[in-house]
Amino acid sequence: MSIANVLARLVFAAAALAALASGAAAKEWKTIRIGSEGAYPPFNLIDSNRQLQGFEIDLAKAICAEEKVSCEFVAQDWEGLIPALLAGKYDAIFASMSITDERRKVIAFTDKYYTSPSLFVTARENASLQPTPEAMSGKTIGAQTGTVSARYLQEVYAPAGAEVKLYVTQDEANLDLASGRLDAILGDKFVMLNWLEKSADGGCCQVVGPDFSDPKYFGDGIGAGLRKGDADLKALLDNGLKAVRASGEYDRINAKYFPFSIY
Repeated sequence: MSIANVLARLVFAAAALAALASGAAAKEWKTIRIGSEGAYPPFNLIDSNRQLQGFEIDLAKAICAEEKVSCEFVAQDWEGLIPALLAGKYDAIFASMSITDERRKVIAFTDKYYTSPSLFVTARENASLQPTPEAMSGKTIGAQTGTVSARYLQEVYAPAGAEVKLYVTQDEANLDLASGRLDAILGDKFVMLNWLEKSADGGCCQVVGPDFSDPKYFGDGIGAGLRKGDADLKALLDNGLKAVRASGEYDRINAKYFPFSIY
């Protein structure tokens, strides 16, 4: 099922939750439960102790510390992130979720906490590949399902003749590219660069072509996803983000994972 169909089904649930919350008094947040995928390094991953780690986890912890609230983390598969948020399994999503108009129909977002375009990666022997819809006709291109990259491929490249193959996790797509089962992948720039530079199998491949960042498809940056009725939580998280950026803590966390600013 496409992301559009999934979001269309969820919009009714989101509207109902917002209506219930519209007349409620502001909540005093003491504990914030945060959902993340745990399969999108270096932004979120699960370590050898089965704990969530990564840039977004460190950032969420810093925001919680700034706002003097407790953070609890919940691992959730990517496709289930928004349904679980709406069902109350947790209160916020820190999982590299792009702020798009389509998603805004269902959930709210904090201010952006990083910006990342997408780019194509292919095998080194295909370095001359031109990543245009016309040149990719007849090629098999991968992406993680439910992402802005997947939507872009389905709406722009599939009609031009490319076969689009979607994967539950980014790691699965990367493995198929490294194994020669894909001609290219479209994915988040920083995630793909991390894979190319730091993984054992990333040496197979390289970036081709420019960055892709059309807001129509790729949104307005990455933010934390929230239920629409939790305006008080949005204010708390936005305030915490501003504070950690002003204090330099954001830059310290950024430098731990990247040699350049991702904001």
